Amino acid sequence: MDTVTVNLGTRSYPIHIGSGVLTALGQLLNQQNFPAGRIGVVTDTHVGKHYREHVTHTLGASGFDPVFIEIPAGEEHKNLTWLAFLYDKLVEGRLERTSPLLALGGGVIGDLTGFAAATFQRGVPFIQVPTTLLAQVDASVGGKTAVNHPAGKNLIGAFYQPRMVAIDVETLKTLPRREFVAGIAEVIKYGVILSPELFLLLEEELSVLLDLNPFLLTCIVKTCCQLKALVVEEDETERDYRAILNFGHTLGHAIESTTDYECFLHGEAVALGMVFAARLSQLRGLCRSTTSERVCRLIKQAGLPVDIPTNLAEERLRKGIETDKKVAGGKVKFVCIEDIGKTRFEFLSAKEIAEHL
Repeated sequence: MDTVTVNLGTRSYPIHIGSGVLTALGQLLNQQNFPAGRIGVVTDTHVGKHYREHVTHTLGASGFDPVFIEIPAGEEHKNLTWLAFLYDKLVEGRLERTSPLLALGGGVIGDLTGFAAATFQRGVPFIQVPTTLLAQVDASVGGKTAVNHPAGKNLIGAFYQPRMVAIDVETLKTLPRREFVAGIAEVIKYGVILSPELFLLLEEELSVLLDLNPFLLTCIVKTCCQLKALVVEEDETERDYRAILNFGHTLGHAIESTTDYECFLHGEAVALGMVFAARLSQLRGLCRSTTSERVCRLIKQAGLPVDIPTNLAEERLRKGIETDKKVAGGKVKFVCIEDIGKTRFEFLSAKEIAEHL
């Protein structure tokens, strides 16, 4: 087991990464001095059928009394309706102010549970146990929690750091193939914006990663967590620098919201957004064509989409960009690239962005 620490003073927390971490979950909670007793475990219907029994056993063996709450799987359920359902179940389960709330699942479960933890009884301890690649390398670290609004993605939320993150790469074996590939988009993102070494590793070892090699998975997840920890430590609440993590997300979120979260997984939409951002960077003379081509080629080789469907209307995407939570003064802080591992912000209107679609 490897451990990465997110250093935030008194709110610092460990990220435990490896194979078989789930079996040690109860012991890890004991080591972090979580009080024995009731613990809320929020999961979705897909993850629950694989891991509910296992997690119940490991938590029970360490003195915890888990109260399981299941949410239907899918981004379309990350909303206020299901947040209210979650609150109701926490009240019914007699969860107290000191009772931890554990998210067992992907980014949707992590975001929803984290926001509930931030607001239920004015804040209860929060634990992330991500079971998708996307959540393991990105969504579970950094404290962003949110639910979607019909007008846009993640418009209602809070920064609320977990007390611990436990990542078991073995859970990726039960992940649907499409979900795993979608998670690779976020791995590629970290290579593009922060690490030429990670990007080169992906170019050279992509086939090994796609075969779910546990050693390489652990190495890559650890690297991504280290990179994100450095960014979060520098700018926890995204006042400036942390916005580089939004590479590909401005258009990606617009694609998701304008298609009602029914056509693309988050990673797939982000892949389209990264291809667009790389090409836009080239068009604006910020990066060489070879840089843009490397990004697009790796995304395509991973099995991710690279072409925006022609049936997505430019007008709808423009409106989706306009309601992005990162818009300020009518401008988007759009993340462009100058080279692999080097970014810059361009302040563009939704109209300026949409003109290139």
